[in-house]
Amino acid sequence: MSEAPASSSRATRHGPGGASPPWRKPRSKILVVLPAYNEEANLGALLERIDQAMFENGEDYAVIVVDDGSRDATARVAEDHARHMPIVVLRHERNQGLGATIRDGLMAAAETAADDDIVVAMDADNTHTPGLIHSIVQRVKEGNEVVIASRYRPGSYVRGVPLHRRFLSYAASLMMRVVFPTHGVRDYTCGYRGYRGRVLKDAVAKMGRGLVSEDGFQCMVDILLKLRTMGVIFGEVPLILRYDLKGGASKLRVGRTIVRTLWLALRRRFGR
Repeated sequence: MSEAPASSSRATRHGPGGASPPWRKPRSKILVVLPAYNEEANLGALLERIDQAMFENGEDYAVIVVDDGSRDATARVAEDHARHMPIVVLRHERNQGLGATIRDGLMAAAETAADDDIVVAMDADNTHTPGLIHSIVQRVKEGNEVVIASRYRPGSYVRGVPLHRRFLSYAASLMMRVVFPTHGVRDYTCGYRGYRGRVLKDAVAKMGRGLVSEDGFQCMVDILLKLRTMGVIFGEVPLILRYDLKGGASKLRVGRTIVRTLWLALRRRFGR
């Protein structure tokens, strides 16, 4: 009987039960950023849905809640849930607006994220479905660097948003696609996004607090246009938007947001 080739013993040592290959990295972590202002009525239900989604998918995760000077019990709700979930609560002493709040959340995530971690930002009002995080994460792992939950992809669904607001949002999307055509992007304003850790860390290192310089809802366009200059690979997944699950009145001032977004687009278009 001939002797087994030398490679056979090597294959046995590195087979099932052997040492992990040197190229195998630890599983990536998901950091969920929640900018919150007076979301006492919504935050608890959202946190529970996030935890359930992470548990079902076996994901390693942490949540960063940025309380933007809320006058209600938003911070207390987050702190109560921190007894059962990995939550960090950051607080603004006074209300500073969505721009400052999402900026501080993204910068805090960038400080702790590894290159292969994924930072997911979403609204704290329970209108964004946490089950979609898995799809966003998968698209990032497939090679995209920023993934947007889009209202304008096949399979998207919007419930509870008035028809006039849906029309205005779609008109804004068309305008942005003409003025700033970006491969892979149709929804420029949605705040439900996933960022590859390395890309977010590079953006913070390059721009610092200037990554988000707009203070209103137009800050999401601001972030996208700045990342666009870095040659980022964008992708989208269809969004399920459940505005019917939101408790309390909307904080979005549609007319003011449209005016500010148009002004931002003009300034960026002409290099200001």
